[in-house]
Amino acid sequence: MPRIIPALAGFAVLAAAIGLALWRADAGEAAPGQILRWQDAGVVALGAEVYAAHCAACHGAELEGQPDWQVALPDGRLPAPPHDESGHTWHHPDRLLIDITTRGTAAVVGGGYESDMPGFGDVLSEAEIVAVLSHIKSTWPERVIRFHDEINARDAMEDGR
Repeated sequence: MPRIIPALAGFAVLAAAIGLALWRADAGEAAPGQILRWQDAGVVALGAEVYAAHCAACHGAELEGQPDWQVALPDGRLPAPPHDESGHTWHHPDRLLIDITTRGTAAVVGGGYESDMPGFGDVLSEAEIVAVLSHIKSTWPERVIRFHDEINARDAMEDGR
């Protein structure tokens, strides 16, 4: 009988953890490091509008990016990457994506790196930037979203949040 008690205690802890995770999801509480609101239809709709007005000219109406986006142009700069699952946007945590969109790639990368991606911090509000990135994330397949959520969680642990 003593062996059953630790097993039951382990099961109780597991059940409590699952219950907490489900409660957090039901309460709409974001996972660690998650800033984007890709499950909020209103935010995503605003993001689609802002994307069409400010981003689609370079990154494509369907998030497809520019042709040969991984091949440097004669000026040494890279074409605009796609924001769909074929690109690398989902390889970066929310806070970095927001920083790049706010300040521009060259400002974030530094070291003399040049990019055609401007910062939009003087053009768009923080809420609009979050909305655009939320719209982008809402188009990714579930497996990519799960991977991106894991990146956010690791980033939050590293950042001490």
